[in-house]
Amino acid sequence: MIFQAFNLIPSRTALENVELPMIFAGMPPRRRRSEARRALEAVGLGARLDHRPAQLSGGENQRVAVARALVNRPQVVLADEPTGNLDSATAHEVVTLILNHVREHRATLILVTHDEELAEECTDRVVRLKDGQLFQ
Repeated sequence: MIFQAFNLIPSRTALENVELPMIFAGMPPRRRRSEARRALEAVGLGARLDHRPAQLSGGENQRVAVARALVNRPQVVLADEPTGNLDSATAHEVVTLILNHVREHRATLILVTHDEELAEECTDRVVRLKDGQLFQ
């Protein structure tokens, strides 16, 4: 899951935050560290591995959150307003990272957003929710 508010652990480094889902998956420490490093390099944060969330920009925190969400190569990606706190250039980078994963791993993306342009760009199907009613 990619959260709008990142939900990174403030006392942990970017590398440690990305390692978390692999800990829960039972991955050995050496492989976990290697995969987390690779995931952060893939999102352009290879030089920021040892930085904590407070030392990173909003866009960098979102890229850490994306790396954490995708590191275990999920088949379903839930993204809650993944670009809501970002400027348009960083938002484009984040969307590209997510879509690359979805295409490469033939994953399903479930995207929650108020940005209709983003919804049209990223999905094959748009379902709207208004006043508790679903519309297709």
